[in-house]
Amino acid sequence: MTKLPSLIALGFAGLLLSNCAGYTLGGQKPTHLAGVTKLAIPTFENQTLEPRIASLVTNALIKQIQMDGSYQIVPEDEADAVLNGSVISVNRSQFRSNRLNVLRTSQLQMTLSTQFTITDTTSGRPIHKGTSSASSYVILDSNVQNSEAQALEDAAQRLSGTLANEISEGW
Repeated sequence: MTKLPSLIALGFAGLLLSNCAGYTLGGQKPTHLAGVTKLAIPTFENQTLEPRIASLVTNALIKQIQMDGSYQIVPEDEADAVLNGSVISVNRSQFRSNRLNVLRTSQLQMTLSTQFTITDTTSGRPIHKGTSSASSYVILDSNVQNSEAQALEDAAQRLSGTLANEISEGW
Protein backbone atom coordinates (compact mmCIF):
# COMPACT_ATOMS: atom_id res chain seq x y z
CA MET A 1 0.00 0.00 0.00
CA THR A 2 2.87 2.41 0.63
CA LYS A 3 4.25 1.70 -2.85
CA LEU A 4 1.18 3.09 -4.63
CA PRO A 5 1.76 6.79 -3.74
CA SER A 6 5.45 6.52 -4.63
CA LEU A 7 4.58 4.91 -7.99
CA ILE A 8 2.09 7.70 -8.72
CA ALA A 9 4.68 10.34 -7.79
CA LEU A 10 7.28 8.62 -9.97
CA GLY A 11 4.86 8.47 -12.90
CA PHE A 12 3.98 12.14 -12.45
CA ALA A 13 7.68 13.11 -12.32
CA GLY A 14 8.32 11.11 -15.49
CA LEU A 15 5.44 12.89 -17.21
CA LEU A 16 6.81 16.30 -16.18
CA LEU A 17 10.35 15.46 -17.31
CA SER A 18 9.19 14.15 -20.67
CA ASN A 19 7.48 17.48 -21.33
CA CYS A 20 10.85 19.18 -21.78
CA ALA A 21 12.02 16.63 -24.36
CA GLY A 22 10.72 18.78 -27.23
CA TYR A 23 7.58 16.79 -27.95
CA THR A 24 4.27 18.59 -28.30
CA LEU A 25 0.75 17.45 -28.96
CA GLY A 26 -0.93 18.42 -32.21
CA GLY A 27 0.44 19.41 -35.58
CA GLN A 28 3.66 21.29 -36.09
CA LYS A 29 3.61 23.35 -39.26
CA PRO A 30 6.87 24.05 -41.04
CA THR A 31 8.36 27.36 -39.87
CA HIS A 32 7.85 29.10 -43.23
CA LEU A 33 4.12 28.19 -43.11
CA ALA A 34 3.57 28.94 -39.41
CA GLY A 35 1.82 32.26 -40.13
CA VAL A 36 -0.68 30.71 -42.53
CA THR A 37 -4.00 29.78 -40.94
CA LYS A 38 -6.40 30.30 -43.84
CA LEU A 39 -5.63 28.57 -47.13
CA ALA A 40 -7.38 28.81 -50.49
CA ILE A 41 -7.18 25.90 -52.92
CA PRO A 42 -8.48 26.65 -56.42
CA THR A 43 -9.05 23.77 -58.81
CA PHE A 44 -5.78 22.22 -59.96
CA GLU A 45 -4.72 22.68 -63.57
CA ASN A 46 -4.90 19.54 -65.70
CA GLN A 47 -1.85 19.05 -67.93
CA THR A 48 -2.87 15.50 -68.86
CA LEU A 49 -5.41 14.03 -71.21
CA GLU A 50 -7.30 12.42 -68.32
CA PRO A 51 -10.74 14.05 -67.91
CA ARG A 52 -11.91 15.21 -64.44
CA ILE A 53 -8.58 14.38 -62.78
CA ALA A 54 -7.95 17.97 -61.65
CA SER A 55 -11.21 18.23 -59.74
CA LEU A 56 -10.71 14.74 -58.29
CA VAL A 57 -7.29 15.70 -56.88
CA THR A 58 -8.49 19.12 -55.65
CA ASN A 59 -11.50 17.67 -53.82
CA ALA A 60 -9.41 14.91 -52.22
CA LEU A 61 -6.83 17.47 -51.04
CA ILE A 62 -9.46 19.80 -49.57
CA LYS A 63 -11.05 16.90 -47.67
CA GLN A 64 -7.67 15.75 -46.37
CA ILE A 65 -6.66 19.22 -45.14
CA GLN A 66 -10.07 19.68 -43.49
CA MET A 67 -9.65 16.34 -41.70
CA ASP A 68 -6.13 17.33 -40.65
CA GLY A 69 -7.37 20.63 -39.25
CA SER A 70 -4.11 22.56 -39.60
CA TYR A 71 -5.56 25.05 -42.11
CA GLN A 72 -8.97 26.58 -42.60
CA ILE A 73 -10.08 26.32 -46.25
CA VAL A 74 -11.51 29.66 -47.39
CA PRO A 75 -12.09 31.59 -50.65
CA GLU A 76 -9.09 33.38 -52.18
CA ASP A 77 -10.15 36.85 -51.01
CA GLU A 78 -10.13 35.71 -47.34
CA ALA A 79 -6.98 33.56 -47.47
CA ASP A 80 -3.52 34.12 -46.01
CA ALA A 81 -2.06 31.97 -48.79
CA VAL A 82 -3.17 30.22 -51.98
CA LEU A 83 -2.16 26.69 -52.99
CA ASN A 84 -2.03 26.47 -56.79
CA GLY A 85 -1.29 23.10 -58.30
CA SER A 86 -1.32 21.13 -61.50
CA VAL A 87 -1.63 17.47 -62.34
CA ILE A 88 1.42 16.83 -64.51
CA SER A 89 1.13 13.14 -65.32
CA VAL A 90 -1.00 10.04 -65.07
CA ASN A 91 0.93 6.86 -65.82
CA ARG A 92 -0.50 3.42 -66.34
CA SER A 93 1.71 0.37 -66.23
CA GLN A 94 1.25 -3.36 -66.06
CA PHE A 95 1.81 -4.65 -62.55
CA ARG A 96 0.82 -8.28 -63.13
CA SER A 97 0.01 -10.22 -66.22
CA ASN A 98 -2.23 -13.16 -66.92
CA ARG A 99 -0.46 -16.48 -66.28
CA LEU A 100 -1.35 -17.89 -69.66
CA ASN A 101 -0.85 -14.70 -71.67
CA VAL A 102 1.86 -12.30 -70.50
CA LEU A 103 0.60 -9.55 -72.81
CA ARG A 104 -2.76 -9.44 -71.06
CA THR A 105 -2.79 -7.29 -67.91
CA SER A 106 -4.45 -8.67 -64.79
CA GLN A 107 -3.34 -5.97 -62.36
CA LEU A 108 -2.67 -2.33 -63.24
CA GLN A 109 -0.56 0.29 -61.49
CA MET A 110 -1.71 3.92 -61.78
CA THR A 111 0.73 6.67 -60.79
CA LEU A 112 -0.45 10.25 -60.37
CA SER A 113 2.02 13.19 -60.16
CA THR A 114 1.42 16.83 -59.27
CA GLN A 115 3.39 19.98 -58.64
CA PHE A 116 2.20 22.82 -56.41
CA THR A 117 3.10 26.26 -55.12
CA ILE A 118 1.83 28.05 -52.02
CA THR A 119 1.81 31.81 -52.56
CA ASP A 120 1.43 34.49 -49.89
CA THR A 121 -1.59 36.66 -50.73
CA THR A 122 -0.22 39.87 -49.24
CA SER A 123 3.23 39.89 -50.85
CA GLY A 124 2.53 37.65 -53.84
CA ARG A 125 5.76 35.71 -53.34
CA PRO A 126 5.96 31.90 -53.26
CA ILE A 127 6.26 30.48 -49.75
CA HIS A 128 6.54 26.79 -50.59
CA LYS A 129 6.97 24.73 -53.76
CA GLY A 130 6.89 21.01 -54.17
CA THR A 131 5.90 17.91 -56.07
CA SER A 132 3.90 14.96 -54.94
CA SER A 133 3.05 11.60 -56.43
CA ALA A 134 1.18 8.47 -55.43
CA SER A 135 0.43 5.06 -56.88
CA SER A 136 -2.52 2.74 -56.73
CA TYR A 137 -2.93 -0.85 -57.82
CA VAL A 138 -6.12 -2.34 -59.18
CA ILE A 139 -7.11 -5.79 -60.34
CA LEU A 140 -8.77 -5.43 -63.71
CA ASP A 141 -12.22 -6.88 -64.15
CA SER A 142 -14.43 -6.97 -67.22
CA ASN A 143 -15.16 -3.22 -66.93
CA VAL A 144 -11.67 -1.77 -67.42
CA GLN A 145 -12.82 1.86 -67.37
CA ASN A 146 -14.48 1.42 -63.99
CA SER A 147 -11.36 -0.26 -62.62
CA GLU A 148 -9.17 2.59 -63.85
CA ALA A 149 -11.51 5.20 -62.36
CA GLN A 150 -11.34 3.46 -58.98
CA ALA A 151 -7.55 3.33 -59.17
CA LEU A 152 -7.34 7.03 -60.04
CA GLU A 153 -9.59 7.94 -57.13
CA ASP A 154 -7.45 5.86 -54.76
CA ALA A 155 -4.25 7.43 -56.13
CA ALA A 156 -5.75 10.91 -55.68
CA GLN A 157 -6.59 10.15 -52.05
CA ARG A 158 -3.08 8.80 -51.40
CA LEU A 159 -1.55 11.82 -53.10
CA SER A 160 -3.66 14.22 -51.05
CA GLY A 161 -2.49 12.55 -47.84
CA THR A 162 1.15 12.94 -48.86
CA LEU A 163 0.70 16.57 -49.92
CA ALA A 164 -1.28 17.47 -46.78
CA ASN A 165 1.42 15.95 -44.57
CA GLU A 166 4.09 17.96 -46.37
CA ILE A 167 2.38 21.31 -45.84
CA SER A 168 1.00 20.64 -42.37
CA GLU A 169 3.69 18.52 -40.74
CA GLY A 170 6.74 19.31 -42.86
CA TRP A 171 7.37 15.74 -44.07
